Amino acid sequence: MRRLVSGRLAAVIGGSLSAKLTLFYSTLFALAVGLILIGAQAGIRRNAERMIRSEMAASAKVFDRVTEMRYAQLGDASTVLASDFGFRSAVATGDAPTIASALDSLRNRLRLDQAFFVGVDGGIVGYRGRIGEEDAEDLLTALEDGRARGVLRIGDVGLNAAASAVKAPVTVGWVVFGNLLDAREMTRLGQLSSIDLAPQIVPAKTLTPAQRSGVTTEQDVDGKRLLIQASPIASFRHDEPQMLVLQHSVTKALADYRPMLWLLLGCGVVGIGLAGAGSFVLARRISRPIVALKAAATLAAKGDYTQVAVTTRDELGALALSFNRMVGDIDARERQITHMALHDGLTGLANRVLLREYLATAFARVASGRRQALFCLDLDQFKAVNDTLGHPTGDGLLCEIAGRLSDFAGDGFVARLGGDEFALVLFEDHRTFDRLAHELIRVVAEPCVVNDHRIVPGTSVGIAVLGEDGPDAVALSKNADLALYRAKHDGRGGYRFFEAAMDAEARKRRQMEIDLHDAIAGQQLSLMFQPLFDLSQTRVSAFEALLRWNHPTRGLVSPVDFIPLAEDTGLIVPIGEWVIREASRVARSWPDDVRIAVNVSPVQFRNPGLAAVILQALSESGLPPQRLELEITESLFIDNPQSTLASLHSLRALGVRVALDDFGTGYSSLSYLRAFPFDKIKIDRSFIIDLLNGDGAKAIIKSITTLAEALGMETTAEGVENIDQLDILREQGCSHIQGYYFSKPISETEVQNMLFAPDETVRISA
Repeated sequence: MRRLVSGRLAAVIGGSLSAKLTLFYSTLFALAVGLILIGAQAGIRRNAERMIRSEMAASAKVFDRVTEMRYAQLGDASTVLASDFGFRSAVATGDAPTIASALDSLRNRLRLDQAFFVGVDGGIVGYRGRIGEEDAEDLLTALEDGRARGVLRIGDVGLNAAASAVKAPVTVGWVVFGNLLDAREMTRLGQLSSIDLAPQIVPAKTLTPAQRSGVTTEQDVDGKRLLIQASPIASFRHDEPQMLVLQHSVTKALADYRPMLWLLLGCGVVGIGLAGAGSFVLARRISRPIVALKAAATLAAKGDYTQVAVTTRDELGALALSFNRMVGDIDARERQITHMALHDGLTGLANRVLLREYLATAFARVASGRRQALFCLDLDQFKAVNDTLGHPTGDGLLCEIAGRLSDFAGDGFVARLGGDEFALVLFEDHRTFDRLAHELIRVVAEPCVVNDHRIVPGTSVGIAVLGEDGPDAVALSKNADLALYRAKHDGRGGYRFFEAAMDAEARKRRQMEIDLHDAIAGQQLSLMFQPLFDLSQTRVSAFEALLRWNHPTRGLVSPVDFIPLAEDTGLIVPIGEWVIREASRVARSWPDDVRIAVNVSPVQFRNPGLAAVILQALSESGLPPQRLELEITESLFIDNPQSTLASLHSLRALGVRVALDDFGTGYSSLSYLRAFPFDKIKIDRSFIIDLLNGDGAKAIIKSITTLAEALGMETTAEGVENIDQLDILREQGCSHIQGYYFSKPISETEVQNMLFAPDETVRISA
């Protein structure tokens, strides 16, 4: 710390301006202080201290006489009561009420603070307040030792007290009278002096040896000089002598010497005048650059980072240089922060915020300028790049595409919206928007090498025209996204312009999603059951559970409309759980040789909780596992065949049956059959429809049934609608039939009637 202060002092003295200011102010204030000290020592201290010491000595003698008189008064009063025959009789007989009454009467008459009786056994009667055991023992010891007058301390309370023995005829106790030594009593004592004294009675041990000897001492308290004189005073306790302490403030006494103060004031005015004159001279020289710095700081606070002209080479000049550097750094940082807030950190392109600002400006001049359109695009299969090649490669691909889009846009605007989504605002020139979309798709689709990986990217594009497809930037962006969604839905690698029907369709889809949420909670879903017939045994072997939605206002909603939506939104998971539980409950009441078949969506199948749902449904319903049949589609094998096969084996371990639905419409179907032993193959209805149109479909059916028979699997033909199809399927060896020719989907009640109807066998045979 000393080295730091010394360094700063050297810097102050060494600098030209600081040296002048330091020397100038030091000389002026030293002169003023010198004049004040000379005036003070010339007249005040000597006279004041001599007068105060003399008065304090005289006051101490007065206080001693007054104290002795009060002790005598208290002693006489206590002696009168101790000598009273009735009081002694009450003490001798232990009549505490009479003792207390006498003490109260005398206390009120003499205006005493305390009047009480102390017995030789230590008992105390009439004391106002509480006496601790230690204080009572000390008081009894003092009375037995013959101490009858002086300061009596009980707890935190001090008393001027006198005691008289009560004899009957021997000493049976003592009467003690006392007045509080509180602030009010000390104030009354202080008023006996001609000067302002603050008397206190304190234990002698709290004073210094010099103070206990009676010598007047000087002490500095809170910046004030005090003269202190102490004199001994009688005390009930020999081990704790008490002292009367008188204090007087010399500082306060000096304030009474007004003539001297005028002298000091005159000296001070001279010093202040000299200092003010010098300050004025320097202030005019210093204020000009400071005012300039203040004005520049005000402009900087408003965002105008103006530099200050440096005209001196002293400390103010150095301050101006530092200010200019600070302003420059702030300006650079704010530009950087603004750029980061409006641009993508990876590609350096504008972000969504800056795109909206650009579109807002473009809308303001759309009527007078060339036509513009917002092109929204994202990369096809970008997730696969990240998953297989890693995120660094994915980031490199994004940067490559960003560079291509910037080159392609020319004087247009390019932004990255997040992930693999980009947006361009392009002008229509000699190329139409259609032509621009074709070229944009071609530019993105050019092969590239990123981190030694050859990648062929692809994209889909949605287009919305400014001024035609939305009134503002928000609506235009939403409509371009809708067009992009339609382009991806229609097939990757294409583009679509926004159409009003897209917005209506999106609203309808959103409303259906909300209604589907309500349908789950509001019990609007139900099951229908379509029978599957065993041709060899001519009986119903199973029922397929088909989901129905009965909307409260729109009536029955086709599964074609709401099942894809449920899969996209993830609602298919809770819906699928309900279907499994409900189908298991209904099938429990059927004959033991009739199974229930439930379709499992790919989204539901990939849910890790599917096995737990099946176990819970079987446990709640009591349905044997072999009577539950899960139907899956070949699409499950496309993304991750190994994971799909592992899940199928875990389901088979539960004891449930697994059927491959829509067989023949996917890819590599034979490899799936070889990898997993399905219980059943369901032949897609498209082959059944073509049975009557040529021999090709018959050959396919024959191949499937032959393969299934060799692998020990059942076959079910879907969509059988007439007797001719049935005859061909029987001829080709199909084991089970499902379709409208035998029965449409029926309710739970109709299932009961069908299963237990007496003419069921006849109908099947027919």
